[in-house]
Amino acid sequence: MDWQAISEDRLLSLLNEARMRMSWPERRFWDAISIPPHKWQQHPFGEFGGGFWVVAVVGPQVVWYNDIEDGFNRSRFQQFGTIPEDEYGCNQDVLELPIRQLLSWITTGHDVAARFGPPRPGEFPVV
Repeated sequence: MDWQAISEDRLLSLLNEARMRMSWPERRFWDAISIPPHKWQQHPFGEFGGGFWVVAVVGPQVVWYNDIEDGFNRSRFQQFGTIPEDEYGCNQDVLELPIRQLLSWITTGHDVAARFGPPRPGEFPVV
């Protein structure tokens, strides 16, 4: 496997590019919830790259970058510094999407986000 974890410099570039694409309300919200990127542990998938980069925290949720799948995800957490195994997501979203979803969740009280979970071993079902 030729995969390598994303560097912090590359991640910061992705964050800056995404911020420039955000609407003004999204940008203000992002500025309020974003944190300097920190690696959080996630078993088992996060072990490949020493954890996943968490880039925002709001209430019981984090926004993080899945560099295995090349996209941003949202997950609930209970212990600061750990993304629970059952909260692993393999979305390949640009940063603006989870930010837009969180902003909508906060303003409306409804979470309408679609989430893709971990890989499931086995044969691909033929329809």
